[in-house]
Amino acid sequence: MKGWNIGYIRVSTVDQNSDRQLDGIPLDKIFEEKVSAKNTERPKLNEMLGQIRQGDAIFVHDISRLARNIEDLHRLVRHILEKGCSINFVKENLYFDGERTDPTQELLLSMLGAVYQFERSIILERQREGIAKAKERGVYKGRPRTINPEPIWDMLGRGISMRKIGESLSVSLSTVQRVKQQMND
Repeated sequence: MKGWNIGYIRVSTVDQNSDRQLDGIPLDKIFEEKVSAKNTERPKLNEMLGQIRQGDAIFVHDISRLARNIEDLHRLVRHILEKGCSINFVKENLYFDGERTDPTQELLLSMLGAVYQFERSIILERQREGIAKAKERGVYKGRPRTINPEPIWDMLGRGISMRKIGESLSVSLSTVQRVKQQMND
């Protein structure tokens, strides 16, 4: 049964451009999102997984667009194949359809998935090192404040519990505690 050609396109940030992904591939439907692949809680990915049907062909630019760790990668590929669909990783020239198994392609999927996972770990390690060095120089101040502390100060002054303040202002308990600490400094 011939299904649809479906594209899954993902970039990590709104600043990134997705134009080069799957360019020139005739697609019937595209699921595109701008979100990190650190986990599989991605709205468009989940929407695609819920809509695919037997015979559909899924196209993904490269393995890292689908998953950044080996467990998620294997689980997603297995889920797609179990639904009777095929999956094509264009950049790596890997194709899986569930009907025939190619041990070489399975090995390449695992190896390349592991490389992408390693790459992400190295990026995060460099980021942590850079932040630590910036903190030592006094130039890293963390994420800029995004909440107005005055309502928290007002409610604390009226004797309202920190937990109730957090609930009523839709902020975490740790945010309320941090504002209270700043108030006491």
